[in-house]
This record gives sequence, C-alpha cells and structure tokens, in this order.
Amino acid sequence: MAHRDVIVVGASAGGVEALRDLVSGLPADLPAAVLVVLHLPAGSRSALARVLDRPSALPVRSATEGDRLARGTVTVAVPNRHLLLTEGDRLTLSLGPRENGHRPSVDALFRSAAQAAGPRVIGVVLSGALDDGAAGMLAITSRGGIAVVQDPADALYPSMPRNARDAVGAAHVLPAAAIGELLGRLTADDLGDDMQVAPVPLDMQMENAMAQLDGESWGAESHPGDPVPLTCPDCHGPLFRIPDGVLHRFRCLVGHAWSAESLAAQHTSAVEGALWMALRTLEEKAELSRSMAARATAAGHDLSGRTFHERADDAHQAAVLVRDLLERAARDTPLVAEDGVA
Repeated sequence: MAHRDVIVVGASAGGVEALRDLVSGLPADLPAAVLVVLHLPAGSRSALARVLDRPSALPVRSATEGDRLARGTVTVAVPNRHLLLTEGDRLTLSLGPRENGHRPSVDALFRSAAQAAGPRVIGVVLSGALDDGAAGMLAITSRGGIAVVQDPADALYPSMPRNARDAVGAAHVLPAAAIGELLGRLTADDLGDDMQVAPVPLDMQMENAMAQLDGESWGAESHPGDPVPLTCPDCHGPLFRIPDGVLHRFRCLVGHAWSAESLAAQHTSAVEGALWMALRTLEEKAELSRSMAARATAAGHDLSGRTFHERADDAHQAAVLVRDLLERAARDTPLVAEDGVA
C-alpha cells in the first residue's frame, strides 16, 4: 500500500520554537521520514538535532552523506550544505550554489524531494522571513504532494508560511503544535495504486542538477528562464527569470537562485554597504582637508587654507546627507533574528 512517507520541513527566523512544537506532536509510530532545513550561518556548529531530540518521540539525527531515508526518524540539515533527496531515496549533502542567499535552502530540499518522491511528499513551511520555501512548495504540489503551513498568526515571523500558502493556493494551515498530529493522519492515507504522477519538468531537473553541483548543468546550451537586465548579487553574472506561475524568481548561469523578495533584500543590503563606504570616504576626505587647511594656514598660505576649509565643509555636508539616508534605511528595514542554533 503506497502512502505519503516523505515529510520535508523548512524554517528560518523563529523556526526553532516552531520546530520544537512540531516534533513534540509527531506520533512515535510515524511511518515516514522527516527531513528538516533550518537556515543556519555557514560557519556555525549546529546543535539543532540535540535541541529537537528532547521533545521528540522519534530519534533525531544530523544528516550524513549517502544515508538512506529512515522512516520514523527526523533528519536535520547541517550548516553550509544543501540537504537533498536523490533517486533511490538517498540523501546527499551538496555544496551547490546558494538559494535566496541560503545553504542549506528550504527550496532546494523541497524541489529535490518533489522530483525524487512525487506524491509521497508532504511539505511543511514554518516561521521565517521573506519567502524561501514558496517555490519549493509549488514544486511539491505540482507533483501531487501536499502542502502544510504554520498559521501565520501563530508564527513569530509570518512571511515564509504566508508566502508558501499564497503560492500554492490550497494548503493545510494550522498552529505548529497541531501539525505533528496532522502529519500522522496524512501519512496513514492510502495513495492508491492507480495514482497518476506527472512527468518531472525539465526546468525542475535542471534546477536540481544545479543544486547538486552537477557540472553538466553549467555547460548546458539552454538555461531555465529568460534573460533579464539584472545581475546575481553572489557572482555578478547575468540572471534569468524563471517562469513559475504566481512566483517571480531568478537564477544565474552557475545556479544561484533568488526570489524577487530575496533579491530586493540583497540589493538593499548592497546599497547600505555602498552608503557606509561613501560615508567613510567622505569623513576621511573632510579630515584630510581640515589637516591640509591647518598646515596651509600655519605656513601663511591663507587662500589655500580657505580652499581646503571649503572642501572639508563640502565633504562634511555630503556625509550628513549620507548619514540621513542610512538612518532612513534603518527605520524602513524590519528587524529579523538569525536563527542559528549553536
């Protein structure tokens, strides 16, 4: 009897609390493997498996390259590696290109599961900022899988579950503490032996190949999407818009992936960095001009001294304007916690 036996879970900011609530509700006899991606800083050492093992009736482990899916087990991604499901129900840890600035990426896990396991997959998106997980959830449902999202009103950061819900249109929406019990019921449902499974789209195959760092995907004559006049923030290569229905997302030639929200956030960060550099340069110019003015005046060169003073004033006024821009940017940028579990 075929049933849904692959559960993929994605979370980011506020996700540790939601994950604790979810795993505490999983039945001890769950007939499915649970794979978890939480956004983690690349250089961290994660204690997430130990944190989730305490409230869980199922064993929780960190992912290992080449593992087979283990039903009745929760497997969590490790820092700086995509956790992917491949053919034959094998796990792989990939150093593939970042997606929405993340590795591990929720979208990368979800998309790989959609290709490898089709209707056997249940996708779960929990608390997090921006919209990582929305494209992956769309891939899951396009292959016959089921979407489950944390109720945005229950999430510390509602953007990720809200965007995933809106992307697929039809999803189970409920508090994190109630999701474990729902997963127990969904995994018990019989899929039926005559269920039709849609072929894996070529674009999905290519994107999964890129996530696995498959060199052949770079040298392909065609790339998913249409070229747009934008560049990748990670490698500065050209971006291609991915035709994904309700979503608006991009990939570069080597595979870095961006949603419109994540790309805009990255550009905001780049603009802020440029403003800080401009502020530093202007302050240095003002200080240097004041020093040169003092030396010129002391040497009796009053005209040169006044010229350098004017340059110092101009640089200072420009620095005041840049500081004002930085303050405005800070007011307009929401505070988002980094959910690394060290």
